[in-house]
Amino acid sequence: MIEQAGVVKKLRKHQYLLQEGDVWRYNAFVCEGCLKTYRVDDKGVEHILYFSFANRWAGDRESLLSGKPSKSNIDAIEDSTVLLFNIENFETIKKQIPAFKDLATTLLERSFIASQNRIHAAISQTAEERYFEFLKNSPQIANRVPQHMIASYLGISPETLSRVRKTASKSNFH
Repeated sequence: MIEQAGVVKKLRKHQYLLQEGDVWRYNAFVCEGCLKTYRVDDKGVEHILYFSFANRWAGDRESLLSGKPSKSNIDAIEDSTVLLFNIENFETIKKQIPAFKDLATTLLERSFIASQNRIHAAISQTAEERYFEFLKNSPQIANRVPQHMIASYLGISPETLSRVRKTASKSNFH
């Protein structure tokens, strides 16, 4: 029933799921692969908001709910498969399958909490603290995502991340 309500979309590495300026009209469940959601500032610098791995949701909720053009881009870091649900089909599935509604709500709540924690970390933690927290909470990302993307996600320069990683590796040996 869930598969019939959705549309399977395969993305190649670097292929967009959403581009800034387009209106987002789906709930997207990542079946396999990894996507990044990011914004580009007026200097052309990419700021990664979050990564979406298998069994996570991706999309732009603000654009979906408001109907306004997205301020974000979403593209595949690696070959990926997503299941897209338009709003009507998504609501129908939630009504017909209470467990699906519970799952969607739980994942949305976890996402909100993670966003709150990221904001707090960004304004209160050092680069080192953010990096170690990231490794603790997202070890799968650290092994699959290029270092410059991790730096962007953490809000630090690639050079700072390199220094933090070098310091960390030295302290592990002493």
